Amino acid sequence: MHRTGGWNIILALAAGIVLAVMIDWNSLLARHSSPLFASWTAHGVGVLASLALVTLLPTRTTTGQAAPELRWPLWSYLGGIPGAFTVLLAAITVNSALGLAGTLALMLIGQMAFGIAADAFGILGLRRALPDRRDICAIALVLCGSIVIILARS
Repeated sequence: MHRTGGWNIILALAAGIVLAVMIDWNSLLARHSSPLFASWTAHGVGVLASLALVTLLPTRTTTGQAAPELRWPLWSYLGGIPGAFTVLLAAITVNSALGLAGTLALMLIGQMAFGIAADAFGILGLRRALPDRRDICAIALVLCGSIVIILARS
């Protein structure tokens, strides 16, 4: 394993934990207010944090030259829109019969399916790669586990 490989695993696990906690807190806020208010609150906090980072980060390099201007693809600016819908729909589904585990299981299925589609069709500028047996097996196993989680709740 590379030196950074261990850190990548730790960071991925930490991101999963933070995602589960965020969804739980947003759904709790939605339960006491509304899913729309919970989504606006989560994204309002994100905007404030982004503004704080932008104002705190240096805009000049150590040599006094201006930092190079970065050009991002237009689709990268749409990140907040799917995120807002994710928070909104998660706040609704967590407070339904699905619960947190069912919601996270279905979100994982959606992410895996989009990842396979993005690879297969070259979406977002990715190199085209058809799904192999491991991809199909992985999504089938996660789908079966999701069905078990959802049916066990009912």
